Amino acid sequence: MTSSDERFARCLHHTTASTQIGEAFAPPIVNTSVYRLAPDPSGVYQYARWANPTWTALEDALAILEDAETVTFPSGMAAIAAVLYSTLKSGDRILLPSDGYYTVRLFAEKYLKPMNVAVDLCATAEVAASVFDGYRLVWIETPSNPALDIADIAAVAERARAAGAIVAVDNTTMTPLGQRPLDHGADIVISADTKALNGHSDVLFGHVSSRNQSLSDAVRDWRKIAGAVPGPHEAWLVHRGLETLEVRYSRMCSNALAVAQRLHDHPSVVSLRYPGLAAHPAHQLVKTQMMSGGSLIALTLADKAVAERFIGSCAFMRASTSFGGVHTCAERRSRWGDTVADGFVRLSVGCEPTEVLVSEIERALNAT
Repeated sequence: MTSSDERFARCLHHTTASTQIGEAFAPPIVNTSVYRLAPDPSGVYQYARWANPTWTALEDALAILEDAETVTFPSGMAAIAAVLYSTLKSGDRILLPSDGYYTVRLFAEKYLKPMNVAVDLCATAEVAASVFDGYRLVWIETPSNPALDIADIAAVAERARAAGAIVAVDNTTMTPLGQRPLDHGADIVISADTKALNGHSDVLFGHVSSRNQSLSDAVRDWRKIAGAVPGPHEAWLVHRGLETLEVRYSRMCSNALAVAQRLHDHPSVVSLRYPGLAAHPAHQLVKTQMMSGGSLIALTLADKAVAERFIGSCAFMRASTSFGGVHTCAERRSRWGDTVADGFVRLSVGCEPTEVLVSEIERALNAT
């Protein structure tokens, strides 16, 4: 049994021993805005903007999975904003990926620069060789979204620590079961749980985890004061989705590998990048810091028309943004302004039966 397997088993059973006879194993959905106070207010539950038992149940489970204190948020971007606002002040400098999730760069442009935070960009594949002197925060996303480039987390963390910088890693694409940035020296890990961790494409959510108490306290205080709090029903949905993460994610990754292997040399494919293939330029690094190749494939076809025909004609593929759900989905990322070719398709591979899915994707590609 691997430590990852044991950790997930403990995550599944995190309330088993504490549940009393006749009590439900599933956490309750606590819909309240107030709690009964002691004469001198004390304890965790005083006001619903500060804490909620349904959040606590999920945060406890995620803390086991991340092996770190965890704070939950109503979306992935809310989690990102919490990290940025709680760690940065006027005059600080931050390094962001130039090829990562574009909304982070948009956030920096609209909200960080006006508060006099200097924002620099660096390609994911080049960040480990960067000089971090003068930076307060180094932000990496690996594999990058959408092109699936890889950053060496341990190398970045070592160099950043020597320069006095904090390292935050967006681990949305991999989940704690596919990659563990904190184990490689990162200070903060962020996840959009909207994606694979919840897995059912029915809720927005996010979390931040850290083993640095002062960073965790700052993120939690920002949530409490700013009011970026999750709803109890949403937290319950993510807790339910989390319980099937291991089986879903395993199937997604094995399906993605099968699809990538089948399509890599297809005549209609201009290029294909998947971290689990030996052909990926950083495959040796992938093997040292990732437990799987993930569930995303970066696929480039001839042009926009071919890409749209491919997506539209595949019976087991949904045309939608986001990723990490049980259903295979795809989209052309250039329409959002990502610097990719018009025929670039981000393919998020789901949990469909493997051979049926691979054959249908291949049929749709042949028909383009």
